[in-house]
Amino acid sequence: MTDLTTTYLGLQLKNPLVASASPLSKRIDVARRFEDSGVSAIVMYSLFEEQIIHESLELDHYLTRGTDSFAEATSYLPDGGMYSVGPEKYLNQVAGLKKALKIPVIGSLNGVSKGGWTRYAKQIEEAGADALELNLYYVSTDPNLTAQELENAQVELVEEVKSAITIPLAVKLSPFITSLPNFTKRIVEAGADGLVLFNRFYQPDFDLDELEIVHNLDLSTSADLRLPLRWISILYGKLNVDFALTSGVHTHKDVLKSMMAGAKVSMMASHLLHNSEKVVPVILRELEDWMGEHEYESIKQMQGSMSQKSVKEPAAFERANYMKVLSSYKEMV
Repeated sequence: MTDLTTTYLGLQLKNPLVASASPLSKRIDVARRFEDSGVSAIVMYSLFEEQIIHESLELDHYLTRGTDSFAEATSYLPDGGMYSVGPEKYLNQVAGLKKALKIPVIGSLNGVSKGGWTRYAKQIEEAGADALELNLYYVSTDPNLTAQELENAQVELVEEVKSAITIPLAVKLSPFITSLPNFTKRIVEAGADGLVLFNRFYQPDFDLDELEIVHNLDLSTSADLRLPLRWISILYGKLNVDFALTSGVHTHKDVLKSMMAGAKVSMMASHLLHNSEKVVPVILRELEDWMGEHEYESIKQMQGSMSQKSVKEPAAFERANYMKVLSSYKEMV
């Protein structure tokens, strides 16, 4: 019988398909349907630092920096009314999900600064979360803020959050880092038990009729899998950490690729948002069928099998592959 089990952040999961942070976790009945469909764990939607800032009326140095030179900078902090769920309701939702579900529930914090707000990390643990995902989502717009300063602040944040909790900590990262291998190494040394690659930024657009900035939610496609697939393949075996691949997981083949790169779990949101829980049994069945046809007995057997350290052509993940792809293009006549 095919063994789909995997281990992520010390949690024993029945399969590698995890529902990543999304509105799906805002309703307990919806979360229960996804559990019944077969997902092995669920990541809560994020509690944003801005929500806590509005509650505590405190701004961190890295959030206020530059506001003297640009008076409207603080207007970019979301109005508290934009959030339907505040910190206390979030904690109640964690507790409610843990009571209703048998699968692990992973809390999620989205923050950029150190400070008293990290007490919520401990409170999420006390509410019953099995692990915590820290989402380092920060868009630097200040020319005076160096990459070193920002990275140091994020490493210190991971250290502080880790010191506040006893449950496992995963850190969700942006791909926009100059030296990703070095930064991930520092994040792991700061205490991260897992790395989630990658955060998917939602870019603003312009309304040319109203001359306003508009925000649209564009769901991912399987093509978005390639970036995290590449970096997990490169980092696998170089860091003592569990990898989670997120962005672009839509099919059983995407899950297989994630595992072969070296991920412990494949996190899915867009496909679930678009097609509901009905797709989960199909993906798991197709996953088992493929493994049976190709004589794989377990998920663990394939994890890392296509990583950079395991393939015959390691340079395929580096610059040489870029040149090879360009040279393979044939101009259309």
